[in-house]
Amino acid sequence: MERNEAIAIIKEHLPEKRFIHTLGVMETAIQLAKTYHCDEKQAELAAIFHDYAKYRPAEEMKQIIIKEGMPKELLAFNTEIWHGPVGAVLIKNEIGIDDEDILNAIRYHTTGRPGMTTLEKVIFLADYIEPGRSFPGVEEVRELAKTDLDGAVFRSLQNTIIFLAKKGFAIYKDTLDTYNSFLLKGGINPSYDKS
Repeated sequence: MERNEAIAIIKEHLPEKRFIHTLGVMETAIQLAKTYHCDEKQAELAAIFHDYAKYRPAEEMKQIIIKEGMPKELLAFNTEIWHGPVGAVLIKNEIGIDDEDILNAIRYHTTGRPGMTTLEKVIFLADYIEPGRSFPGVEEVRELAKTDLDGAVFRSLQNTIIFLAKKGFAIYKDTLDTYNSFLLKGGINPSYDKS
């Protein structure tokens, strides 16, 4: 599928602000793919469609989670994390993209997972650092992303977990397992500057 066709499809599914975010994720993903030697076309398509299901009704997403036999514990968590796994199903069924690498990058772009592929890391990170994002810690992750893909993904996970914990929100198991997998494999600086 060509970029313009994919963009035209996604534009119909997103409000303007989210569409602009998606274009930022796409450009960021392409740049990260170049830097870290992964397939730019896969990164482009995964980025364009990463939020395909974001604005689907919660009840529709719930039914897809049940029907597809996804982990039942998903249902206990905020619907914000549903659009990744549900989106992968809908993109395959409605758009006809069946590249499992692209679908997995979409599936895990909000939670991560242990053993993420380079493409999965690129989409996860591009969603976090695209130019429209502005929140504490994002600049540090943007800088890290220029030279250290794993370090940047790890720091974004760390920031997200701290944010969710401070708000008193439950943290999905895949996110904690992903964080731990990076930490336990070594080579990651776990220090966190609280300032």
